[in-house]
Amino acid sequence: MPSALGPETVQQRLSDLEAHLEQENPILLNAVQSFRTLDRVAYDMRLLPESQSFASRVPWWPLISVLGTFSAGKSTFVNDFLGHTIQRTGNQAVDDRFTVIVYTPESRSQTLPGISLDSDPRFPFYQMSQQIERVAGGEGKRIDAYLQLKTCRSDRLKGKILIDSPGFDADAQRDAILSITDHMIGLSDLVIVMFDARHPEPGAMRDTLQHLVVETKHRSDSSKFLFVLNQLDAAAKEDNPEDVVAAWLRALGEAGMTTGRFFTVFSQSAPPIADETRRQRFEAKRDADLEEIYHRMDQVEVERAYRIVASLRAVANELADDTLPTLTRAVRKWRARTLVLDVVALIGVAAVFLGWSITAGHWEGLDYRPDWLAWMEAQGIDYALQYAEGVGLLLLVGLHFGVRSIAAATVRRWLRRTTKDKALPGDVLAAFAANTKRWGRELAGRPYGFSSWSEGRISKVLHDCESYVQSLNERFTNPKGLRD
Repeated sequence: MPSALGPETVQQRLSDLEAHLEQENPILLNAVQSFRTLDRVAYDMRLLPESQSFASRVPWWPLISVLGTFSAGKSTFVNDFLGHTIQRTGNQAVDDRFTVIVYTPESRSQTLPGISLDSDPRFPFYQMSQQIERVAGGEGKRIDAYLQLKTCRSDRLKGKILIDSPGFDADAQRDAILSITDHMIGLSDLVIVMFDARHPEPGAMRDTLQHLVVETKHRSDSSKFLFVLNQLDAAAKEDNPEDVVAAWLRALGEAGMTTGRFFTVFSQSAPPIADETRRQRFEAKRDADLEEIYHRMDQVEVERAYRIVASLRAVANELADDTLPTLTRAVRKWRARTLVLDVVALIGVAAVFLGWSITAGHWEGLDYRPDWLAWMEAQGIDYALQYAEGVGLLLLVGLHFGVRSIAAATVRRWLRRTTKDKALPGDVLAAFAANTKRWGRELAGRPYGFSSWSEGRISKVLHDCESYVQSLNERFTNPKGLRD
């Protein structure tokens, strides 16, 4: 993605991040330095402009997302967790934008427009307007209609970011909303998916089940999803609560969802259940489930640390296994096509020249000397040869550059098709263009800037990732029982 930031700004922000992590989590400090190593490899190969960093694409704050259908109680749940009425509640789509909620020491909350998120790389929706524009033409400039930033003075927000999402029931702006949702899910350390127990019929949860549940079972990080059946108290006034829960579990099972935790809750401010025995049973189950959910939310820093190391490893692996092989293959295709077209062009020029010479009668006569050779002798062989060599060299150089451009254009089309549906780290098309603009690169067998040093740096980062995971395990676990 293009960036308006300069190289100095990016490096300063990385330095600020390192200064913060030096005290907060030294393991992640090392991860930032590993990201810098991958940046240097990408800079040398022109895969990444120096105004960008792979580290900037990773949210370094713990990130929690709350998703679900309209009226599922997402905003009420967020308000209860924070202990503040930060989100509007109701049965309609009252907060129809993705709301990023962050801590503030100020007693008064603020609501900021979407551009505050789109233009700040510290937040998870940096340059989201460009992604929206790709999936929904013309919508990218309406970023304020999709995103907003809110501040809240809640101790539970310290050191983390909470995202409340709009529902999935509406068809309007569907492509853009699903694109933002996919982006948000990929970055999140914990995803809470809420359902409305009052509407168990498949139609009301179609989009949620299809997009959040069915696709979740194929994810390697499916354990970060918590499924919450909300407002069970209201549904239980008309139906047996066990039947309501069973219906939802059955629907999830039919969708193929057999992993992830399933909870049943309702709002603390809900009207009390008249039946004392039922109320106590409901409230005990609610309190137990909420305690576990809140514990996961409070402990999201652990998931954050592993997620960042996993992101680092993914970038290194994708560079080694996808980006570099794809770029190398493109450069070699361009090299082979350029050399073949050079030979074909030279043969063509020679054939045209020979045909013209024969047609002009230059080869007639007993001595088989063409007129142009006699002219060269009359002018003086040295001068004539120098003239011919100069003209010929210019023609050959021009012909070669034309051939290079044609070969590059054909390979560029292939490269666009190959990378169209892949989210590769680095701009492969930009790196390929840098290769085709350099004189002599058609004779090389590997991309510009790629060397054994590059391979060694990437291998070292992958090895370091294993060390980071081991260090995190030692920090958060105690299998040997050596510490109290």
